[in-house]
Amino acid sequence: MQNAYSDRNSYRARSAVNWTLRIVLGICCAGQILVAQEPLAELEADVVETNPALATELQSKLLSEVRQLTFDGLRTGEGYFSTDGTQLVFQSEREPGNPFFQIYLMELETGDVRRISPGIGKTTCAWIHPDGKRVLFASTQFDPEAKDKQQAEYDKRNNPEKRSRYSWDYDETYELVEFDLATNEYHKLTQDVGYDAEGSYSPDGSLICFASNRRAYTGELSAVEKLSFEENASSAMELYLMNADGTNVRRLTHTPGYDGGPFFSPDGKMICWRRFDTTGAVAEIMVMNADGTEQRQLTNMKAISWAPYFHPSGDYLIFATNRHGFGNFELYMIATHGNSKPVRVTYRAGFDGLPAFSPDGQRLVWTSNGGSSQSQLYESQWNDAIARELLGLSASSSIESEAQVAAAQSLKETGAGFAAADVGRHVDYLCRPELGGRLTGSAGEKLATAYVAAYLESLGMQPVMPDGSFFHEFEFISDVSLGAQNSLRAGEQTYKVNEDWRPLFFSQEGEIEPSEVVFAGYGMRVPESEGEAEFDCYVHLDVKDKWVMVFRGLPQDVTPERRQHLIRFASERYKAMIARDLGARGIVFVSGPTSQVRSQLVPLRMDGTLGTSSLAVLSIHDRVADEWLQRAGKSLLELQQACDTGEPTMGFTLADVKVGAQIDIEPVKSRGRNVLAMLSARGGAIASEDTQPTEDMIVIGAHIDHLGTGQGGGSLAKDDEIGGTHRGADDNASGVACMLEIAQYLSSQVRSGNLNANRDMLFAAWSGEELGLRGSQAFAEEFEDIFANRLQTIMANLHAHAGSPSESPHLANAAGFQQETEIQKEAAGAEHNAANVHAQITNSSRSLAPWVVANLNLDMVGRLRDNLVLQGIGSSAYWNGVIERRNAVARLSLTLQDDCHLPTDASTFFLHGVPILSAFTGSHEEYHTPRDVPELLNYEGAANVAQLMALIARDLVMADEPPEYRDQPAQPQRSANLIAYLGTVPDYAGADIVGVKLSGVTKGAPAEKAGLKAGDIIVELAGRKIENIYDYTYAIEALKVGQETSIAVTRGDTRIELQVTPASRD
Repeated sequence: MQNAYSDRNSYRARSAVNWTLRIVLGICCAGQILVAQEPLAELEADVVETNPALATELQSKLLSEVRQLTFDGLRTGEGYFSTDGTQLVFQSEREPGNPFFQIYLMELETGDVRRISPGIGKTTCAWIHPDGKRVLFASTQFDPEAKDKQQAEYDKRNNPEKRSRYSWDYDETYELVEFDLATNEYHKLTQDVGYDAEGSYSPDGSLICFASNRRAYTGELSAVEKLSFEENASSAMELYLMNADGTNVRRLTHTPGYDGGPFFSPDGKMICWRRFDTTGAVAEIMVMNADGTEQRQLTNMKAISWAPYFHPSGDYLIFATNRHGFGNFELYMIATHGNSKPVRVTYRAGFDGLPAFSPDGQRLVWTSNGGSSQSQLYESQWNDAIARELLGLSASSSIESEAQVAAAQSLKETGAGFAAADVGRHVDYLCRPELGGRLTGSAGEKLATAYVAAYLESLGMQPVMPDGSFFHEFEFISDVSLGAQNSLRAGEQTYKVNEDWRPLFFSQEGEIEPSEVVFAGYGMRVPESEGEAEFDCYVHLDVKDKWVMVFRGLPQDVTPERRQHLIRFASERYKAMIARDLGARGIVFVSGPTSQVRSQLVPLRMDGTLGTSSLAVLSIHDRVADEWLQRAGKSLLELQQACDTGEPTMGFTLADVKVGAQIDIEPVKSRGRNVLAMLSARGGAIASEDTQPTEDMIVIGAHIDHLGTGQGGGSLAKDDEIGGTHRGADDNASGVACMLEIAQYLSSQVRSGNLNANRDMLFAAWSGEELGLRGSQAFAEEFEDIFANRLQTIMANLHAHAGSPSESPHLANAAGFQQETEIQKEAAGAEHNAANVHAQITNSSRSLAPWVVANLNLDMVGRLRDNLVLQGIGSSAYWNGVIERRNAVARLSLTLQDDCHLPTDASTFFLHGVPILSAFTGSHEEYHTPRDVPELLNYEGAANVAQLMALIARDLVMADEPPEYRDQPAQPQRSANLIAYLGTVPDYAGADIVGVKLSGVTKGAPAEKAGLKAGDIIVELAGRKIENIYDYTYAIEALKVGQETSIAVTRGDTRIELQVTPASRD
């Protein structure tokens, strides 16, 4: 056999490969500094060079909000997410004294970065175990010569002659190592001589697939293969599979050429990888079954195509290729089953490769040098819908198809009655581990909504979205992240973001000029009250145009009673507001040695709104604070010990310290989706697309989302439960299960002809409820667009059959749909409960009436004990009678509550003019914790709740006249010691507005009497500047009942000064 590397053409090909790998390996492998050699041929100029504007436009189809994620070190690459999306593992050359990559773990909730490799030797290719407790990577740390090789690498880099020679290092001492994040122990999983690397876990954590050239060291190579190996150690690379503990190693590939870079598909059934041919000049993307069978080549690009990675749907892969130039690697994607041509993703100069999707499929992280010589990690938002369109894929994914199969199986095993087993079957699916807690926008949410949509479709229901889909998507701000321009400096000293300091998410952005620093203890101003003395940390302290350094929290050594008095003045928001009002340029939070906090830097985490502040807000590490204080002859520990007594301490200016900063914070946008399915009253067994709609409808809904792992807020998990999956069995798998039971019952009634319905039934699974009713709000706001054709048909029918508008209430009232409604009521506690996302209820100027006549809502109905609580009775006089009639059958003990301003999706409908009835079986200790599990549900009770609500729904659709809506002002609730009451309804969705925008005012309330209107933006109250809901909350706290005070609003472009007299909440 002829040596594959013996002829001139093969030599030229290898030279070209070496030239290309200068770019690739210089980024992805530590210590390789190479020079370009002869390329294969001149390539046509790329659009990135010929038309940069077009290149940017093309890239924006799939990628948005592109930003650099890492900045530290000579180079960084290969970033991969944890299963829950809260961590990112990557390799970086940033360890002092070591020229090779080390492995680092970034906490995405806080930005904290931790080196998890030992700092000695070479490391590469890390992967987080699905349980989140272990990390796999390849390492030479056990090599006795590891340190000598580090020095040799430095010597080579400093020697121009040696540096010019290409030499790729497949060190035979690389072993796969597993690191225990809790014990900090390393476990060597492989022992064979040879390069063992490029490993990843299977989705269930039981297997590891990796690449190795170990067979070259055991005498398995032929003579030709030995020659190839001597020239290029990668020629013997094959893929292997083993158990996660390192046992039962078996070889998967047996084809000449370099096989490497394997990753499992999301369902664990397939593996993708790259395969180089024997010349090393061409690599293509491959897939196979997880056992090594059915190996298929997906690409045929005749270039170096490598680093494939599955999208979480499993429907397509993303990879890198240099088809546009040897040094220009771009990202491409291709369908998993090879039924589409590769589609280009990036349009950027230089190297873009090693891509990885976040678990929810909405973000992409990849390695790029941005056209320079140093690589870092970049991230962006990913448009899955456009990707599918470009690849010719359907909207539903292969993973979602499994949800559809599960739904079909559930339908086979459930009946049209109300059975505990049927409820349990739905709950079981929604609480499965792979759904991960059903966080809005996550892969788990997609699975859950796919299941519900498939189930409702199988019952004969129709999609209502204009594109023929069951899914109503909506955008929301899911998080915030640091932008590329963050810096902090004190004189000549600069500090590392996320290590030495971090901005808070509500900070002012931009450049902050160097300014003096003033120490102000705990940074509190607490007025005197009954039995409690005043506490003012700013006495005789000038902070104008200066930074104020303060401790987080409140004094540690005060009495419990004193803590109760101080606690509501201790938040970062409140302290920042005080500093701002005193003229400070910025506020700096320091934890201090007595605080015992888990992280010295305040996490970069939203707290329910995106309101910003007009001063810089950041936190610093204790060591930075100590450094600044030592210049003033002070000790951080001594200062905190003095302040912890709660006695007044004098502030002071830090001598010779001037701090400047640049702050850059970016919102992270995500998309969630509701399920909407219509059961037609006139469609018989299965409604056709041309079935005429009824004049109105009822909506039966339950929220399907939950908290994921609780990292985004709202979790009440105990310390030992933090980070665990919040399965949300009662909240609200129980409600969704009951909604599906009602759907099956009513569809059966329609199909059998036993339901003489006068109106259609819309079934909805809302997402984003835990984020502040986002999904149902988006539905209400987009109602006219969603149902444009339906409303047009209804109006045409009414015009054709009604002699005059008065003959049809819908025709007579239709104009009101386009006008401001009087239904603009105050959400419960909206003025003082900004931190509670359930209180973030907005109200637009449009009513859903008369098109929607009632909303039935099920939220937490799985823990029936003594009574079922039915809320919203006050929204219509209709409810008492129908409940009496239908509960005669269900025979439940009931508690009826008039309140219509509820922390659930029903409130969205009430605030849009629709009578509501919401079922609730009460709260419990497991609420919003990982302990809310299916085993604790009362399935018999849930089935009885479903029966009652189904019978009420039946009554609603058969009634000749719809329920009459009854107005109800919100009952002000005592929280945060608020006494004064204005009667405003803040619009919490107005995240980008400076001030507090009103979605409405309560009739007869002080705000209405003062002349405030929906759409006004409050910018000042009682002389206090209002920039966000927190400013507004604190300003209301200071108002005196019955005493007229000033309030300023902007209405359009005009500032209007008004006078308002607060009423009492009690």
